[in-house]
Formats: sequence, structure tokens, C-alpha cells
Amino acid sequence: MDELAQAIILLIRLGCVARFIYCMVRLSGADEESSQYKKRTRNVILFYVLAESIWQIKDIVLFYYQ
Repeated sequence: MDELAQAIILLIRLGCVARFIYCMVRLSGADEESSQYKKRTRNVILFYVLAESIWQIKDIVLFYYQ
């Protein structure tokens, strides 16, 4: 179970980093779509923070009740 959780966390981190880099590359090249890629970049960061928070809260709850 812990190995599966670690694999999911790793996939989330890699996916967020890849999406962030993609949005930054597209943002540097697209003048007309810059607001769209800024919003997507902000959403990626927000998703990452929420995903990490959920895993930390899960660990705290499991530690507290064990």
C-alpha cells in the first residue's frame, strides 16, 4: 500500500513538473495566448499544492489514529 502511494506521489510530481515546463516554454513563445498559459501555469501550481496537502493530511490522520 505504501509503495503504491509513493508511486502515485511520484507520478503527480513528475506530471506537474512536466506540465509546468511545457507551459513556461509555450508562454515564452506565444504572445497572443500568454494569459491562457499563465492561467494554466497557476492551475498546475494550485493542483500540486493541493495534492501534496492531501497526502500530508492523510499521513497525519493515520499517524494520529495508530
